[in-house]
Amino acid sequence: MKTDDFDFYLPEELIAQTPLKKRDSSKLLVLDKKTGEIEHRHFSDIIEYLEPNDVLVMNNTKVIPARLYGVKEETNAVIEILMLKTTSDDCWECLAKPAKRVKVGTVINFGDGKLKAECIRVGDEGIREFKLIYKGILYEILDTLGEMPLPPYIHEKLEDKDRYQTVYAVTPGSAAAPTAGLHFTLELLDKIKEKGVKIVYVTLHVGLGTFRPVNVDDVKNHTMHSEFYEMSKETADILNDAKENGYNIVSVGTTSTRTLETVMSLYNTFKECSGWTQIFIYPGYKFKAIDKQITNFHLPKSTLVMLVSALAGKENILNAYNEAVKNKYRFFSFGDSMFIK
Repeated sequence: MKTDDFDFYLPEELIAQTPLKKRDSSKLLVLDKKTGEIEHRHFSDIIEYLEPNDVLVMNNTKVIPARLYGVKEETNAVIEILMLKTTSDDCWECLAKPAKRVKVGTVINFGDGKLKAECIRVGDEGIREFKLIYKGILYEILDTLGEMPLPPYIHEKLEDKDRYQTVYAVTPGSAAAPTAGLHFTLELLDKIKEKGVKIVYVTLHVGLGTFRPVNVDDVKNHTMHSEFYEMSKETADILNDAKENGYNIVSVGTTSTRTLETVMSLYNTFKECSGWTQIFIYPGYKFKAIDKQITNFHLPKSTLVMLVSALAGKENILNAYNEAVKNKYRFFSFGDSMFIK
């Protein structure tokens, strides 16, 4: 299976640069994975496609202001780092730029010494591990010094940083937002609950995989970077009850999907657990956890396009994407949405 099989034409003007004023006013393309039939709706209509006793699974990770600009203590050279994931107490794996200037022992100074980072390991592809040195609470310091790590295809300044967070984000740790959840408002979630749909949360901290393209010809040769996930007992119990009674499990986004499929692949049931996942889902994968999915429109040749193709079929997905282009849907993080039913 070739990476090029997941390519499609996308005019640059369809890459959304800013969020819409109202979260749930985005377009919604509804795709029937069995027939390939397509409907064009708005996201606020999603409630019509959810049934009582369905379980809606959302990723409650919170994006941290993970992009930092500092200077090397020895030379005052400007260094940018993007914090990707914590490896142990106050140690973080980061993407450094320019990475060639950062070697083991290099100390980078941020905010006149409010935060320092000493390089303790050199990895591949610009990855560096740093020991962070600071006084106080790290996330409070990051709120002062850091910037929201918007993807590289977004060139507009984000006026309200909360628009790159879901309304239910509570657990800090992500380097990118789980963007399928950006369409929900608190009012819409209340209406969904009133319909009898159960809403549960998992956590997956989005890391390097979001920023890395697939650079191999054969899909099977691609290696996913690991990301931390967590599932509570309460969530596991509700999901197991849904499985036993034949209710639909609807995942919000590829990150929720990867969490659910990881847990089910490891334990053949849902259970309270946490760990690191490198699960890579592409066509041929047999889904064990989810029935339906809410998702955004993803980058050509990305692992995310491969995941939705595994669920709905590659031809159905590429046809839906072409239909979305024709109908001027907005793509990527701040773009429109798709419901695969």
